[in-house]
Amino acid sequence: MSIPRHRALAILNLCVGDEIWSLETCRESGIPAEWIAEMSDAIESGFNTDEHTIYVENKPTNQYHGIRDLDLAIRVGKVLGIDIDRATQSAFNRRAIVHAIKSAVFEGE
Repeated sequence: MSIPRHRALAILNLCVGDEIWSLETCRESGIPAEWIAEMSDAIESGFNTDEHTIYVENKPTNQYHGIRDLDLAIRVGKVLGIDIDRATQSAFNRRAIVHAIKSAVFEGE
């Protein structure tokens, strides 16, 4: 494991499924530098629905450079030995996917 279990659990606990973490937040949260390098990206806003619009300080923005917390939750789940496909098979949105991963980790499902 490239991250201590207690740190992985703390990161997973902070994930909700529809947030983008800044690179600074990632570093402060103890996310390994190699994960940040691999996973960070410029994520573009979709303005068709509010759900797809990225907000920075309550204002819409075209794009934001960071890491989606959904991707962090999936990565942490894999590191902790969770079968992500099985755990999330009935999840219907990003928040539900993260909730399913948390349940699998914290409740041993």
